[in-house]
Amino acid sequence: MIKKIISILSISAAVSLNAAVVSQDECVEKGDEFIYAGGECIEYRVFEGDSDAINIIVHGTWPDGANTLGRYGPFAETINFSTDLTTIAVALPGYSGSSTNNFTALAHEGVKNLGAKKEYVEFLGDLVQALKDRYEAKTVNYIGHSAGAMMGATLTGLRPGLISNAHLVGGRYDIQAETGNKNLISMSNVLSNIKDTNYTFVYGTADKISLPQTTISFYDVVKKAGLNATLVEVKGAEHVDLDMTTPSVEAFAKMVKN
Repeated sequence: MIKKIISILSISAAVSLNAAVVSQDECVEKGDEFIYAGGECIEYRVFEGDSDAINIIVHGTWPDGANTLGRYGPFAETINFSTDLTTIAVALPGYSGSSTNNFTALAHEGVKNLGAKKEYVEFLGDLVQALKDRYEAKTVNYIGHSAGAMMGATLTGLRPGLISNAHLVGGRYDIQAETGNKNLISMSNVLSNIKDTNYTFVYGTADKISLPQTTISFYDVVKKAGLNATLVEVKGAEHVDLDMTTPSVEAFAKMVKN
């Protein structure tokens, strides 16, 4: 199953890698589903609805150059249908048609834990802010899977108030404790900065990449810190597509409608 998904995502990989460096002017010329933010030209898919609040979907680590929008575009449509809100799936640098001006793909050869680098999370913050401004939204709802969950969780403390609702699926939240690398950053490092963000933490009982206890333990930390958080278990679910499971989608829709 995983090999099949990777094969699908790899379609058009050569095209995205050939367009690695894209200037701001070139990005504008690419059309409405590209946005220049944080020094990168980012391709995205949008399904429009009520734009007073927007949903932003951020994928995790896939093979270098993978066409992530081939998979997350349809998912964005599902979330749009479930919430009636404008929903945007982004392709991070090095994926689909997005640039690699400053950053490689998350899975680039020789690159490790890029999503736990402060400068990358700051880039993500610029991207979220740019999309919020483009769609004139008052509220940002964030869905992140795997590395996307880790980065989104960190961003809520790095830029307090930017994300109102964070739906975090199969992520990692205390990267320094896991790796021993003090140059990395995750939610545990910025917990004291967080204000006015609601969280849903989702884990799959069969997840071998982000182990269930990783999410359960950190959920306890978040609750002890006095933050508003919900824990969602998806029985039998593995890491791939955990964010797309029915319990995950239903939990997200419930969070943003409250």
